[in-house]
Amino acid sequence: MLKRLAIAAVAVVVILVAVISMQPATYKVERSLDMSAPAAAVFPLVNDYKARVAWYPWDKLDPNQKRTYSEPSSGVGASYGWDGNDQVGKGSQKMTLSKVNERIEEELHFITPMESTARVSFAFAPAGEGTKITWTLEGDNDFMGKAFGLVMSMDKMIGPDFESGLAALKTASEKLAAEQAAAAKAAAEAAAAAATAAAEAEKLKATEAAAAAE
Repeated sequence: MLKRLAIAAVAVVVILVAVISMQPATYKVERSLDMSAPAAAVFPLVNDYKARVAWYPWDKLDPNQKRTYSEPSSGVGASYGWDGNDQVGKGSQKMTLSKVNERIEEELHFITPMESTARVSFAFAPAGEGTKITWTLEGDNDFMGKAFGLVMSMDKMIGPDFESGLAALKTASEKLAAEQAAAAKAAAEAAAAAATAAAEAEKLKATEAAAAAE
């Protein structure tokens, strides 16, 4: 009996290992969202790690997490590290590509709860008068990753975070766009007023000069 149970247990293990080994060797999580803001208003909120506090979904899960930033905190070579509770874990990321208003790429290193590396990208594309943002996470599945995938896929685990993050980014970028538009309008009005004042001053000067000549 014990021998049969042992054989059955080995068979189950072999089958399980085979099933796990057949799982995808890579994973990909991707979400997109249209924003009623130009890329010039969205890009700075993604390109600067410090600015991401305004919309990063994991910052809300642990507002007290420890954050470290490189100086500068934006553009190629910039890095960011975090150390938080069980919901956010510990890790770091580094920007490897920063093409203004077009694309950002990063290397992501998770330390806890499970050590792994991944690739992150943000693509910015015109969408009417606004911008479409596509947030992508890609990585390789080792044996443990494949086994975890049998219980919960990365897409189901990370996808909702991407969705809430993009929604928050939409709010922040549209607010920034409105502020930029208001500032541009105020600057234009100030410039127009200054030009009008200068023209009036020149006109007055010419009038005074003509009166003096008489």
